[in-house]
Amino acid sequence: MKKSKLLALILAASMVLATSGCGFTGTASSAAASGPAQSEGTAKTSDGTITVYDTNEIRTMVQWAASDNNSFTILNNVSEGLYRLNEKHEPEPALAESYKVSDDKLTYTFTLRDGLKWSNGTALTAKDFVFSWLKQMSTDATNGYSFIMTDYIVNGAEYLDNKAKAEDVGVKALDDKTLEVKLKQPTPYFVRLTVLPMFFPLNEEYVKSQGANYGLKAENMIYCGPYTLATYDPASGSTLKKNDSYWDAANVKVSNVNVRIIKEQATALNAYKSGELSRVTLSSSDVPAMKSSAEFSSTSEFRTNYLQFNLANKAVSNKNIRLALGYAVDRATLADVVLADGSAPATGLIANGMYGDGTKSFRGLNGDITTFDAAKAKEYWEKGVKELGSAPSLTLLTEDDSVTKTVATYIQGEFKKNLGIDVKIDSKTKKAKNQLMDDNNYQMAVTAWGADYDDAMTYMDLWTNGTPYRGNYKSDTYNSLIADAKKQTDDAKRLQDMLSAEKTLVSEDAVVSPLFYRGFAYLTKPSVENLVTHPFGPPIEFKYASLK
Repeated sequence: MKKSKLLALILAASMVLATSGCGFTGTASSAAASGPAQSEGTAKTSDGTITVYDTNEIRTMVQWAASDNNSFTILNNVSEGLYRLNEKHEPEPALAESYKVSDDKLTYTFTLRDGLKWSNGTALTAKDFVFSWLKQMSTDATNGYSFIMTDYIVNGAEYLDNKAKAEDVGVKALDDKTLEVKLKQPTPYFVRLTVLPMFFPLNEEYVKSQGANYGLKAENMIYCGPYTLATYDPASGSTLKKNDSYWDAANVKVSNVNVRIIKEQATALNAYKSGELSRVTLSSSDVPAMKSSAEFSSTSEFRTNYLQFNLANKAVSNKNIRLALGYAVDRATLADVVLADGSAPATGLIANGMYGDGTKSFRGLNGDITTFDAAKAKEYWEKGVKELGSAPSLTLLTEDDSVTKTVATYIQGEFKKNLGIDVKIDSKTKKAKNQLMDDNNYQMAVTAWGADYDDAMTYMDLWTNGTPYRGNYKSDTYNSLIADAKKQTDDAKRLQDMLSAEKTLVSEDAVVSPLFYRGFAYLTKPSVENLVTHPFGPPIEFKYASLK
């Protein structure tokens, strides 16, 4: 969520869908609310408004450009796909009322609900899905998520490469209510993918009428989700109002939602105490004092924070240097002492609890492939320095929110303690950090990925494209494993491909160094009920919330 998955509102987040039989494995200790917050907090005011907050700017409202959970949170609540995750994190019919699958599992036929409308009164039809999906599979899409369709839909990749026409792509409107999708291979989790914002519909006539203005302001968009966007300011936040044109408007109980941007947790906590926020994420230092409160909850999610090394940079192109930096970080202390918020030390790229073979989790099957070993760190550092000819000067790129800066400062200290080196920290806004990574202008960065669905592939295929953001990693071995996993019909062989791929990426090639799996501790006002945030997939859901 790819970007997702998702990040997250609360501290970060993802989007994910679960493959069949896979469920949420996180924990929550309070009935005050459902799930963790990927965005960061929630609040209620006396006029029946819920207010949540996020720690980073909302990058964009343009669906085919959005790749972060901050944007996904808004999009998921003002729009909708064929299916939507319910309160138990399972997909349920949304704009589609049902679907059928052919005997060979390659053709899905979705039937839309009667009377669907956009917020401007225009009828919503199957053609809106065709236009949107083709746009996501075209060079217009700048969110890096084209693969989530082109990997599955017949001729999607060829269309992206201008080797196939639109009419040859496997998505067609058979009539206003019927959408037919043809897949390359059986994909048991395809319906779960349709809850993702990239699969939401777009009205071609309206989008084209807005031109470059589309998505810049609330008035430059139309909506088909539980809410409409009343105001939108990337830096300060957004306000949402209940969408009376929504097919399930009768079950949307909260009329207004505010999403504020608050970067500092201390500021957010003060806002919560003064009644401006209904939910607040706690910093580790606040947890001991708040843990006995009836408003306290904690949870975990499928999201991995990690060091991304840029292999195009001379210093960290050296494998021994990368191994040294990876071995030098004590992740248990980072998760249990520094964060102390429900996060767990990372022992591999795939988060704890994600689906494996039905009896064991992926993590349980692949074991600990990321470890702390100060002696090995020193050994590899000395080898790397010898190969480079001198000790490299290193800079760690990070985001400017308080939690990420705390993590970066801890890592900086670990490098000093275990390797004897001084590493600079370059703190930027989320947007600026991402831009530097996209521009190939960094050495190593603290970044994260949250699962879009409960399957290791939601992480693993990110490193097949060789982009600067993914460290310019290009490996025939790795790509071959992922390619085979995508076409395998034998579940055991598919799983083995992904287990091997994770070891190749993390322990053998040392392209990334996992740090921790994110957890959350937070307070929620007793007046707010059923504010759902998923451990994976689209972030926070306002649709199911209510106020006492």
